Amino acid sequence: MKYMINGYSIYVIILLTFIISAILIPIVKRIAFHVNAIDYPNERKVHTKPMPRMGGLAIFLAFLSGYILFAQEYKEMLGILMGGIVLILVGIFDDIKPIPAKYKLIGQIIAASIAVFYGNVILSEISAFGLYIDFGWFSPYVTVVFIISIINAINLIDGLDGLSGGLTAIYFTTIITIAILMNKYSGLDMMICLLMLGSILGYLPYNFHPAKIFMGDTGSMFIGYMIAIVALLGFKNVTLTSFITPLLILAIPILDTILAIIRRIIAGKPIGEADKDHIHHQFLKMKLSTRKTVLIIYVINIAFSAVSVFYVTGNNEQAIIIYSILLVLLIIFVLKTNILFDHSKRNGTK
Repeated sequence: MKYMINGYSIYVIILLTFIISAILIPIVKRIAFHVNAIDYPNERKVHTKPMPRMGGLAIFLAFLSGYILFAQEYKEMLGILMGGIVLILVGIFDDIKPIPAKYKLIGQIIAASIAVFYGNVILSEISAFGLYIDFGWFSPYVTVVFIISIINAINLIDGLDGLSGGLTAIYFTTIITIAILMNKYSGLDMMICLLMLGSILGYLPYNFHPAKIFMGDTGSMFIGYMIAIVALLGFKNVTLTSFITPLLILAIPILDTILAIIRRIIAGKPIGEADKDHIHHQFLKMKLSTRKTVLIIYVINIAFSAVSVFYVTGNNEQAIIIYSILLVLLIIFVLKTNILFDHSKRNGTK
């Protein structure tokens, strides 16, 4: 059976954006070196040699090229693209010369506000696990906060070669799978997923360990933004039976972000201060290699994604039970590592 959208095979859309992205990455790499968009190693980073970043620019250009080639006119898309361009520009400046977090946040607020108030991408209500919440007049502001939260969740998880690219590729693959199984794959949310998946897959061969380029904030912010947009559009277009489903697919980045905030509050440190106690760092402290750590986190995320597919297409009660088991295992892992508390200090060791 051939799956078509706007008269094009979904496989053709993914393949062509993959090729465009893969061709653009070496070009962007040379540009990064030319403009000094370099990530230099320091005590809190895993890589040991200067690395070009700004790989997200190739992802964005591949996405944009695919949209021009394959997409029809969608009324929301102009606002979505305008917001994305704002993030790309902020990301490029930050990748060349890091800018203060407050200015990046202002850029994120502007981008999210354009998508919400101009693109009319709004979360007006939530229905999940028997609960119903109508946000009413507060809906646009809740939506802006949601978009910014997802942007920063993806930004924080971008700490190892291939990690954020792989996790976000799993996200888009899962949404595509759900849409196909539900026979609802003709909307803008599906088109965005196909274009983003192809663009990220074209980048991954250059980023998987040992990486040749990083996506930088240019990539992590844009990808996080598009993930949030897909979640909002999918809920609006009923591609997903519950808004909570895409959030569960992103369990690892979202949990890691929440734990990072709590950890820094407990330690009396600024919330925006970087550290080396994220989930992926804990695996590295167990003497696992970067490649093995990334693959383990892939497997965990695929487990959440698989249950998400089951949740929207099968027995909800069983899916919730499996979700609960996965979360319990993650909580045990959190308590046994230094994600929240530094156990070495408690034990009097370094």
